Amino acid sequence: MWNLARRSGARVLLRIEDHDRERCKPEYETAILDDLDWLGFAPDIFPTSAFRAGRCDGRQSDRHHIYQTAAQDLAARGLLYGCSCSRREIAAAQEDPASMPASINDELRYAGTCRDRGLGLGDDFAWRLRIEPGIETFDDLILGQQTQDPAVQCGDVAIRDRKGNWTYQFVAAVDDSRQGIDLVVRGRDLLASTGRQIRIARLLGRDTPASFAHHALIMKSPAQKLSKSDGDTGVRDLRAAGWTKEQVLAAALPKNSSSPSTFM
Repeated sequence: MWNLARRSGARVLLRIEDHDRERCKPEYETAILDDLDWLGFAPDIFPTSAFRAGRCDGRQSDRHHIYQTAAQDLAARGLLYGCSCSRREIAAAQEDPASMPASINDELRYAGTCRDRGLGLGDDFAWRLRIEPGIETFDDLILGQQTQDPAVQCGDVAIRDRKGNWTYQFVAAVDDSRQGIDLVVRGRDLLASTGRQIRIARLLGRDTPASFAHHALIMKSPAQKLSKSDGDTGVRDLRAAGWTKEQVLAAALPKNSSSPSTFM
């Protein structure tokens, strides 16, 4: 990412995506900042020192008012509704082939159960955005042209959950639009999210979407990516084991590459 930005004259913005208040803790942010400093990755916008100083617009938990304003705009146009469905109920509806069209990549798709129930945007309800059928086409800088229909993939997108947390799909689309992000480099596990984020951004007034580059993941098996939640080793663990930053960066390179990755 940093190499690509330098070659193209772009700037790198650091964003801490801590929109989920139940799962995110301050020590997780500190670990990320420490790792970036140790590796020598210095963001151009919202450097690590800005986060350490206190409130920062690169931290999603500090941007509630931005997301609230965006949600109010969508609600004023009749695009939001309340949803009382639990994840179990959504999964049960998906098991009924007659209830919805086939989903893509075995993704959990919302059947629209509460779409016409008239539930308000209460604190005990999820807030869902109406996603109408329609194709989103974009040229991935690594994978080439992609075609997605968010209505078939996921159905109406939840922008806020029943606990009051803004969802990743919503905050990513809002932030990319409001912060002027024109290039997103991220893992291939998020490829399916791109079409719906382009759609959300368009509904919020963004005419020209960002460009996207979805890189391959570092995998521990052909079907399973590395994950700290599974006990896999992170940068901090490697540092404690005596690795140098050069060794860590070299280990992250594709196996068939002898030089720093284009998108690192």
